[in-house]
Amino acid sequence: MARRSALKRLIGRSQLRRRVRELAAQIAHDYRGQQPVLVGTLKGSFVFLADLARLVDLPVEIDFIGAASYGQARETSGQVRVYHEPRCELQGRHVILVEDIVDTGLTLEEVRRFLEARGPASLRVCALLMKERAREAGITVDYLGFVVPNDFLVGYGLDCAERYRNLPDVYVLDGEG
Repeated sequence: MARRSALKRLIGRSQLRRRVRELAAQIAHDYRGQQPVLVGTLKGSFVFLADLARLVDLPVEIDFIGAASYGQARETSGQVRVYHEPRCELQGRHVILVEDIVDTGLTLEEVRRFLEARGPASLRVCALLMKERAREAGITVDYLGFVVPNDFLVGYGLDCAERYRNLPDVYVLDGEG
């Protein structure tokens, strides 16, 4: 018989709101007088991106990139595949890649290379979450919400086999998804 999943709250909605507001203020300050393109990674960043975009006090353009290294598994496959390219013109634009979570940094680095090849004027990364292992491996981002343990996380856009994205908080998922 399969064991049921257990959710343990890691970051509550008020902490998330407060930190997203701080990140938005920092981005608005850094890009004052400009119109950056926020490129969210599908599907996980959509909740964070929506909240961030509403709070950035600037005109922004929003687009998406789809890249995956997980599929339906909890472990990364080690190979990154871009399956959806941004549709807007990025050449000469200020681009902010919006990530839900940086786990190993493999997907982030591949997406960063992909976007840099499009010739943006600048490219920065805003990640809501970064796992300790990515930080220890020297992966860096320009705007970071929280450093989190190396557990499997769900909620606030993060999923396990397409479940739990709609939860308003971030949880550690124990057991089977």
